[in-house]
Amino acid sequence: MRILFTGGGTGGHIYPIIAIKKTLERIEQGLPAGKARIEFLYIGPNSFAKGAFKKENIKCKFILAGKLRRYFSLANFVDLFKIPIGLIQSLWYVFSFMPDVLFSKGGYGSIPVVFVSWLYRIPIIIHDSDNIPGLANRISARFARKIIVSFEMAKKYFPPQKTVLLGIPVREELTQGNEEEGRRLFELKSDPKSSDGTSKPVVLIMGGSQGAQKINEVVFNTLPRLLEKYEIIHVCGNKNLKQLKADHEKIQYYHPYPFLEIEKLKHAYAVSDIIISRAGATSIFEIAAIGKPSILIPLSSAASGHQMQNAQALARIGGAIILKEENLTMNMFLGAIFRLSDNPEKLKEMSEKVKSFYKPETNQKIVEEILRLCQ
Repeated sequence: MRILFTGGGTGGHIYPIIAIKKTLERIEQGLPAGKARIEFLYIGPNSFAKGAFKKENIKCKFILAGKLRRYFSLANFVDLFKIPIGLIQSLWYVFSFMPDVLFSKGGYGSIPVVFVSWLYRIPIIIHDSDNIPGLANRISARFARKIIVSFEMAKKYFPPQKTVLLGIPVREELTQGNEEEGRRLFELKSDPKSSDGTSKPVVLIMGGSQGAQKINEVVFNTLPRLLEKYEIIHVCGNKNLKQLKADHEKIQYYHPYPFLEIEKLKHAYAVSDIIISRAGATSIFEIAAIGKPSILIPLSSAASGHQMQNAQALARIGGAIILKEENLTMNMFLGAIFRLSDNPEKLKEMSEKVKSFYKPETNQKIVEEILRLCQ
């Protein structure tokens, strides 16, 4: 059995693919002896896909892909030449692998692979993560046999006869973190069992070198006040790490990292009391899976405002607090954290409510859809 993956190449596309691949592997282990093993291939643009998939033993073929911008940019003219090249590359790579099914996570880099797979009459299943589906998936929908969405609101954008609401596949390892291991791994200084005032709540801040730069800036500006009350694990991105090492590495209770691999991330999730993050759909479903209260700061420039829509879906059930990026100030940032951490009952209530957002059977159900199309 051959499974082809495609997507835009960002974490929101890559991590759900990894979750599905691991679920398929567990099913493969239960197959009778003599059954053909499952082969995997990813075709799409290379952002950090190569590094992420190499660790998962997913072979990759990379293509040029023109981005579909709905605004004027000189890059649009350059991308016009990338599109036909990407189509030619896809024609050859798909033909060489000839999969039983294509699983597409959307993103502009997926369109050539989806179109070519349709030409070869390969069954196509697409998955959309957001409240408001991306343009790539809306285009790809006409070629797909099955469309999986993550939010009820997204169903109206696709043909109802082939659309199903299942949620986002989450890497199950993220739910297997250990608080004690997290304290050891990140060398946390505060003692949760202490009664002498040295115990501090742990705040995990999911920043990054690109899209979360505004979050990083407000963290840097408020760090002295934050560290008076909290111990901070800050995923800041490679771009900021050099500056942080010069200015903050020796500061007690502050732990900056450029990036966290899943083996560390699961323990960071487990040890944290509050999570501060963007509102990408994959991120909020991961937060829901671990059942942690969160403060979400949606990316204001996200296409169609989909991050705000995602965040509102979690906030409506009482599982998160939203801060608007365009209104984000140091006082607003600190005030939201202080109010939340000073209210243990609120934290407990949010933790319980956010768990209802996560559906642990999602991975299995999506895999069942994939296998059904393989028959």
